[in-house]
This record gives sequence, structure tokens and C-alpha cells, in this order.
Amino acid sequence: MREETKCFLFGEAACCTAEKQGALGARPPGQLGQHQERLCLSPLSRQTELCIPAGAHPPAGVALAMAFVWLAVFLVPVSGLLPPDHDSYPIEISDPDPPIKNLRMDPERKRLTWDLHGNVSEITCFINSKPFTKARKGTYCNISDLSCQVTNYSVTVTKGQPFSAWLQYPRQEGNPWAAAENLTCWVHDVDFVTCRWAVGRQAPRDVQYNLYLENLDSYEKWPCSQYRADEQGTNVQCRFHNISVLSKDQTRFLVNGTSSGSKIPCSETSDKLAKIVFFSPLEVLAAPQITSRWCNQSYSFMRWQVRSHLNDDFKYELQIQKGMELAYKQEIYKAFLELNNPGTYTVQVRARDATFSHYKPWGPWSVPQHFVCEEGARLPAWLTSLLIALGTLLSTGLALLFCRFLVTQKLFPPIPHMKDHINGKLQNGRTMTWDPDQDSQEECPVVEVQVLGET
Repeated sequence: MREETKCFLFGEAACCTAEKQGALGARPPGQLGQHQERLCLSPLSRQTELCIPAGAHPPAGVALAMAFVWLAVFLVPVSGLLPPDHDSYPIEISDPDPPIKNLRMDPERKRLTWDLHGNVSEITCFINSKPFTKARKGTYCNISDLSCQVTNYSVTVTKGQPFSAWLQYPRQEGNPWAAAENLTCWVHDVDFVTCRWAVGRQAPRDVQYNLYLENLDSYEKWPCSQYRADEQGTNVQCRFHNISVLSKDQTRFLVNGTSSGSKIPCSETSDKLAKIVFFSPLEVLAAPQITSRWCNQSYSFMRWQVRSHLNDDFKYELQIQKGMELAYKQEIYKAFLELNNPGTYTVQVRARDATFSHYKPWGPWSVPQHFVCEEGARLPAWLTSLLIALGTLLSTGLALLFCRFLVTQKLFPPIPHMKDHINGKLQNGRTMTWDPDQDSQEECPVVEVQVLGET
């Protein structure tokens, strides 16, 4: 028979478990019986809990663990067990009238709430010992994202009577080592999301995993439709074909497990998508697409574009080889390349996110582009077509203007001006011959003639 002792932390309590294993092996964790003893110590209350069968003596492993924990309790002050931003003060767990009672989780409203007693001016809420918000109205804290994994939630009076309370939510169900491990997700080829995970190290043989993508803004959830399984038929990878359902504020990738004999805890990764993209290589950019290119003996030009639903700031790397020379690389931030006196060369381009670019992966290379820029080289077909179209439009416009001028002259001929016989000059300085004997197309009868003078 072999004895094995394990120690672990449970909230604010330290627990040690001793198991005696025989031919049939150890009992499942959490079951106390003839072959298992547990010691639990709460450092803040200086209280211990020892669970052993009646009439049995604690094994050597538990006794040694008990001595070690007690030594740690007396050597470490209580203030060292509090969050670092607190003053050093004792917490009276056995307070008959504590300021915070009935600490509980309201999953529907996503609130950590409690009953408040006494005069307390400020309460801070913590998640896994990290402060995340101040209490509202002194009675609750909003939690935007409730994790499916066991999480420690605590509240502490930061201004007023010193007090702290905590709970774990949700309750642990099943073996945590049976959950999917190393869940990783990334975006690739513009529109695709792929997630990969490993089978839990203590998962049962019939375990099966299913992945869901959840928009935490709208609370919509989409199951995976394309899995890849391992040799045992267990799903270990999923691909989504539509990235547009991802929320830029909150997105969750959730893996649930099922088994016929036991419950399997979940695994998840969730955060603001902008933060995920900012600090991790969530997206592998697709190869740039060449949109235009041309060259002549003295100048060459190439433009490209990169598509992405998550990024709009890119960094590019060019690989250029001129003639038989060795290829060299160049990093730029503009989406085009200009070269003077280019000659003959080949170029490729790839892209990555420019934000903290040293931590982001490069995408694949584009298709190599080969340029032969000789004297008298033709313009590219698209540029030739554009110039022809512009010339045609210009010719048509000039023809229309000329026709309009001719029609205007015929419809509105110039009005003749009479000669001033007194001064011998033409009115308005304009000259036009008028033959009174010539028939005109329109008769203008004279109604009255007034004689101004005689010469």
C-alpha cells in the first residue's frame, strides 16, 4: 500500500489530502472514506478542518503538511494575505454583524450582489484577486462577461469598516483536467476563423468536444459546422467560414465537453476583439493582391491591396531581385512600389499588422511579379485602354461644341447696325453692308419717320 499527499488552494483556504492506494488504486478525488484524509486551514481565521475516519490516526503525510501550514500561518502576517492595495489591518471573519451579507451571483442580470448593513462608503469588487470595478449603490457590481469556468469573486470594503467576502462561481463540476486544453483561435484568408485545442490529459476515452462562437454584445451563439478529429474520433479543431459575426467589442470561443460517464468542464477564451488583435497574433493576413503594374526604361510602378475585416493598418515586406543579383528585402508602409531605372527585376510582397508588428506574424508571399523594363516598352493594356477612352470622349465633346455653334449661328444671326451719316461712323464701331434693294426674309414696315434736321 502506497501513501500520496497532495496540497492545493481552495479560495482562501489551504487543503492537504492524503490518499492510501492499494491494489484497486485511489478513490476518486473529493470522496472521503477509509483511505483518504484531508486537512484544510483558513489562514485568516486561524481555523483548521481535519477530516479523518473515527478512531484513525492522521498519516505521516498529513501530519507533516499540518506542521508546514501552521508554520506558514504564524510566520506570515495576515496583511500579507490581503490585496497589495490594502492597508495592513485584521479582518474579523466572525463579526456578528458584518457589513456585507448574503454574497451571491445573479447570472441573468450578470451581477455580483449582496445585502449591505451599516455605513460603508466604498466597496471594490475583485475577480481572481484583481480589482475590476467599484460597487454601484454599494450593493452590486456589474460583470459583463460571466466565465463558464470556476472563478473567484470577492468584495472588499475599501472605505469603512474593514471586511471582505468571497464566493466561487460557477461550481466545479467534473474533473478540470478533462476539459479541452490550449484553446487557440486565429483569423486567416480574410473570412475564416480556425480554433484548435488538445484533449484533456485526464479526459475519459469517450469524451467529445463541441465549439461555439458567441457574440457577447448580442448574446448570439453559433455552433461549429466543420470539425477535424484525431485518431480516436475526438474533435480537436473547428473552422468558421464567416468572420462577420465576430463582435469587435466582445467575442467568446467556447468548447464544451460531453461524456457518458462524467461531466466535462468547459474551456473558453474571450476578450475585446480589439485587445485580442492588438496583443496577440489573432489574424494571419492573406497574400496581397496586385492591382496594377507597368514600367518603361526609366520608371516602374506596382500597386497592391490587402483585405481584412479586423485591420486597416499594415506593414509590408518586399523581396526584390534585379537581374542576376542577390535578392534583397525592404520594409515599407505604403501599398505601392516605385523604382527609377528599374531594368529587369522580380518582386514579391507580403503583409502583417503594423500595430506592435514585431509580435505579429507575416502572411504568405504574393505571386512573383516579373518586370522587363526596356526602351520603348509598351504601356500596360489598362493604361492604353484608358487613354483611348479619354481621346474618344474628348473628340466627341469637341464635335458637339462645333455643331452647337453652327446651329446657334443659323437660328440667331447677328443683327445689322445702321451707318451714322452725320458723323460718318458706324454705330458701336461695327461694320456691316446693308443693301436696301436686296429682299429680306422678313418685312419690317415703317410706322413713323421723324425728321431731326436738314443739312
